[in-house]
Amino acid sequence: MQFIIRLHPEIIVKSRRVRQRFTFLLEGNVRRVFERNNLAINLVWAWDKLTLIVAPESLHKQDEIIDLLQRIPGINQILQVQESTFTDLDDICKQVTQVWQPLLVGKTFAVRVRRHGKHPFSSMDIERYVGAHINQHCESNGVKLKDPDVTIEFEVDGNTLIQSHRRIQCLGGMPLPSQEEVLSLMSGGYDSGVAAYQMIRRGARTHFCFFNLGGREHEIGVKQVSYYLWKRYSESHRVKFIAVNFEPVVADILKNVKNSQMGVVLKRAMLSAAAKVADKLAIDALVTGESLGQVSSQTLSNLSVIDKATDKLVLRPLICMDKMEIITQAKHIGTEDFAKVMPEYCGVISRKPTVKAQLNEIEIEESKLDFGIIERVVADARMRDIRTIAEEAEQETQYVSNVDVLPAGCVVLDIRSTEEQERAPLQLAGITVKHIPFFKLSSVFPSLPQHHAYYLYCDRGVMSQLQALLLHEEGYTQVQVYRP
Repeated sequence: MQFIIRLHPEIIVKSRRVRQRFTFLLEGNVRRVFERNNLAINLVWAWDKLTLIVAPESLHKQDEIIDLLQRIPGINQILQVQESTFTDLDDICKQVTQVWQPLLVGKTFAVRVRRHGKHPFSSMDIERYVGAHINQHCESNGVKLKDPDVTIEFEVDGNTLIQSHRRIQCLGGMPLPSQEEVLSLMSGGYDSGVAAYQMIRRGARTHFCFFNLGGREHEIGVKQVSYYLWKRYSESHRVKFIAVNFEPVVADILKNVKNSQMGVVLKRAMLSAAAKVADKLAIDALVTGESLGQVSSQTLSNLSVIDKATDKLVLRPLICMDKMEIITQAKHIGTEDFAKVMPEYCGVISRKPTVKAQLNEIEIEESKLDFGIIERVVADARMRDIRTIAEEAEQETQYVSNVDVLPAGCVVLDIRSTEEQERAPLQLAGITVKHIPFFKLSSVFPSLPQHHAYYLYCDRGVMSQLQALLLHEEGYTQVQVYRP
């Protein structure tokens, strides 16, 4: 089994030297990802493509191979191919016709050929000859050069015929780390996850910085989404996950800052702290999920004032995206399941937040704060390899059981949001189902009868696992997760 890896178009149009560097990076990334997933392959480099040859011991893992290739930045398309030798044009015609004949019944077609090496015929000669042969020997609707139903593509390289069986669209973008490293501010919501993904796709090695405003529950949730993004889109390189306890900073702001200025002051404090974290990692750029006008702190005036809190470059990949566009992309990349069950931790809520902050006024409010607090929370921040985070998460959840068959007499707690519950009610014959949204569970659960076995349910199991873990830590060990 072989796959032709087509590079992202922006790579192909670069100078030869730059294209070689990017291709070299991509080749190394593919090798590392497949090694980490215990798949045996060989890679062959060409100026505009890579050929991936699957070793015999990995032939049965075709779906896994395709899935991995689809999410490596820098790959535009993959073509599943088979190779054979040929003797002349007639032999090419017979081999191509044999493969495509059953797929052309009642359809129009066109032939597209790429040729390498010396031959007594041109690429156009092959296309005409093969097209005429197929038209004569197949029950098709004839040749149609523009917008055909089927495009027959193959390559002739020396005396080798390379036929494409399947074309699969991939992630595109630039290979890691063709750009410099960045530090992405993660909240666990829709915006920050999509922003981090955008930077990974553009070839920036992306580290994750989390400002904890909601305690252990918040941190576990953000760990999960950060690990998911790394594992799915950038596992070819090690990155850091940094958790900063920001509650002391928020308390200082709530106590000393004028209500209308709190939002901007909090954002500036986060950027200032993130810049200090970035300094430790020798990173010069910060990434946020802010979008112009989405909330009061994200007006042009406020963003300008917020940016002045640091000399670092602040990147905002989502700046002109609508919320629904962001949510749609979160669905596409797989972070929606995390974001839609992540409680909103605002830190501060202003009654009449400023939408046109003035730097001098903000600096007056900030003069009331103890900047030593930011220094201390950054010094106490926990910085870990993202792979260590995954190992810790697995250890933490080992004692939370997942079941797909429920015992008699148990109670299922549907912890989805009210909207989700109403849209798709959970009904189980002979089983009691109680509806308690996840954000109320920790306060409501202690009042429930404790002699029952409880099973938590949500659509994907992500929040159920998280909530079960938290309840276990509070001593409620009769809680498990229901995954039908």
